[in-house]
Amino acid sequence: MTGANLATMVVTLSGQDRPGVTRDLFSTCSRFHVVVRDIDQIVMKDRLILACSVEGTHDDIENLKPAISTLAGRLDMDVVIDVRQRAAADEPLDSSGGFRITMMASELDPQAVADIASHIASGGGNIDRIRPIAHYPVTAIGFEGSGVDPDELRRPLATVSAERGVDIAVQETGLDSRGQYLVVMDVDSTVIQDEVIDLLAAEAGQQTAVAAVTERAMAGEIDFSESLHQRVALLAGLPDSALAVVRDRIQLTPGARTLCRTLNRLGYRIALVSGGFTQVVAPIAQQLGVAELRANTLEIENGQLTGRVVGEIVDRPGKRKALEDLAVRFGIPRRRTIAIGDGANDIDMLEAAGLGIAFNAKPIARAAADASVSVPFLDSVLYLMGITREEVELADARDGIPPRPEL
Repeated sequence: MTGANLATMVVTLSGQDRPGVTRDLFSTCSRFHVVVRDIDQIVMKDRLILACSVEGTHDDIENLKPAISTLAGRLDMDVVIDVRQRAAADEPLDSSGGFRITMMASELDPQAVADIASHIASGGGNIDRIRPIAHYPVTAIGFEGSGVDPDELRRPLATVSAERGVDIAVQETGLDSRGQYLVVMDVDSTVIQDEVIDLLAAEAGQQTAVAAVTERAMAGEIDFSESLHQRVALLAGLPDSALAVVRDRIQLTPGARTLCRTLNRLGYRIALVSGGFTQVVAPIAQQLGVAELRANTLEIENGQLTGRVVGEIVDRPGKRKALEDLAVRFGIPRRRTIAIGDGANDIDMLEAAGLGIAFNAKPIARAAADASVSVPFLDSVLYLMGITREEVELADARDGIPPRPEL
């Protein structure tokens, strides 16, 4: 359909949801020489909002207007009709690409929504769609739009996140953001609720000594590798049977199973990258269906820990290297990598990933990450990826898995 005499009509119907509204609207439009350019529909609390954009000659659009008004009256629905003359030439596509903003909290502050919308508008952007992602155990909302570079939104929205107490993630959209992802996760205090070295120290009766070394590392007096060697040395003589005792005591973080199960369904690559120990972490990886694991290995001789580690150390640089090596191995661009961690040891990995997520993290890790999650459910990470709670539960239901079985 071409020509300078074209007009565009945007119709918005709203009212009680019922079967047949969409059918009736477009059946009415089909009686006139118009074409459909856009459709959007949402149902909230049995209230339907249906919008469409149609294009035709000025005469056809003018003839369609009263037919739409008559239909709205028959359906007992409110209607808004906006007619505009079509430009002689198509507008160029917005070269800035699109953005997706996810906000999440136990209770969403309305002012946080206003702040996000304000920053989008002040940057010259437009919100095309707002959709619910999850209603429990947290509330998550997604904003999708265009006209502003996502990089220009990250810093001001990080301020909103801190001021309003909500988690906010800003991501690019478009074809480049689609495809297989690599998701690399820290283990201690991320995938599990425990610190394995502390559990081993308790078995060896060395809690105080190990805690002192940890404190020095946290203060920056010694690096992770040195602190690892010092803490493991304190475990010398511990029987290897203690490893099984520690494994039995470990508690998975709520949502860890759901997260890994969902990522595996999507065909994503998942890796656990830990400064902990293979002998403890490997069974956890197997339990979660995670095939890739990088961790330190305790040396065992004659059924006892020697107080040494063998092989390459997985420390702060080692975690980043693991992410980079796995991305190359699987042929996944860096922009489609996600790193999740909580501590200073994860900073390099968080900075290297396309999306670095600080999970209930220390301030230094939050500052390095692109987004943060401050609720205690690891599967909330899915919402930052645009995956909804409803999609997760429908997939689980097909597999006979009840909602949130780990809680």
